[in-house]
Amino acid sequence: MYPFLVKLRLRWPLFLFLLSVLIGLSAAAQDSAPASGAPRPSTDTGDELQTFSVNVNVVNIFFNVKDRHGALVSSLPKDEFSVLEDGKPQTVKYFAAESNLPLTLGILVDTSVSQERVLSSEKEVGASFLREVLRPKDLAFLISFDVNVDLLQDLTNSYNLLRDGLGRTQINSGGGGGSLPGIGGGPFPTTPRGTLLYDAIYLAAHDKLATEVGRKAMIILTDGADQGSQMQLRDAIEAAQKADAMTYVILIADRGFYGGIGYSGDREMKKLAEECGGRVIEAGNKPEKLKEAFDQIAAELRSQYSIGYTPTNTARDGKFRKVEIRTKDRDYKVQARTGYFAPAK
Repeated sequence: MYPFLVKLRLRWPLFLFLLSVLIGLSAAAQDSAPASGAPRPSTDTGDELQTFSVNVNVVNIFFNVKDRHGALVSSLPKDEFSVLEDGKPQTVKYFAAESNLPLTLGILVDTSVSQERVLSSEKEVGASFLREVLRPKDLAFLISFDVNVDLLQDLTNSYNLLRDGLGRTQINSGGGGGSLPGIGGGPFPTTPRGTLLYDAIYLAAHDKLATEVGRKAMIILTDGADQGSQMQLRDAIEAAQKADAMTYVILIADRGFYGGIGYSGDREMKKLAEECGGRVIEAGNKPEKLKEAFDQIAAELRSQYSIGYTPTNTARDGKFRKVEIRTKDRDYKVQARTGYFAPAK
């Protein structure tokens, strides 16, 4: 669909080879399968789990609940909630308050010239956030974006590696290229000069988070302005939704750079965050506000509910399904992604 994208690890010759092997194995399996009506051989638990994961479409959504004052509410029971898909009620089969499930986190840092006066604060406060939020089973990666998109640190649980990656972020107003195809210097041309914000979000979701399981989130530090991306905002949102990644945006920049006027991309960032179950937090150029923003995100990531259901619409059409989670108490507000893409045939 996007011919200019080059995957991080996948190369076409290897892909074609693996595909031919899989086709051969599938044909062999069909030849050896028992005829219709013949008794099936016994299977172990692993086979049963594999069959379950392939044949049963379970929609699982992580979300937060807040009261009318914006405070987190973290102790509500299952019967407090109801779920609608495209306006039709669904039967909730799984429910839990998830505070300790492993988390996969992507940190995306804007290193375009507009961030020159705030980048040092982002490095310091971001490192403190990672030290506090990461737990033994969590993973995180780090991307910077300007005229390029660079993977500064791949998925790791090492705080030291992530801190060092943050330390390597630097302002880049033009030229240069990354070390990895797909993220940084690979498929994306560096002219015209700009800020490849939407490309960075798309690649973080599509190339990194989509292959992970469990709770996933992105935190994007930017002024929200995109210049020169090959992807559109809709592409970035769709990739994040398909990856089931909650998306937070910390709006941070020096207003002096814009002559005192507001950020140019705040409306687009609000749309991105709200459709992906996160929100936008404005930090301006104040280190204390930046720390408050990170603290709020950390609290929300550790105060989530998880709700799961098998949709009544079983069509594998690849279409977007709108999901709404409601509470009995109308004073509560649910913060969740707006829906999901059904699997395609």
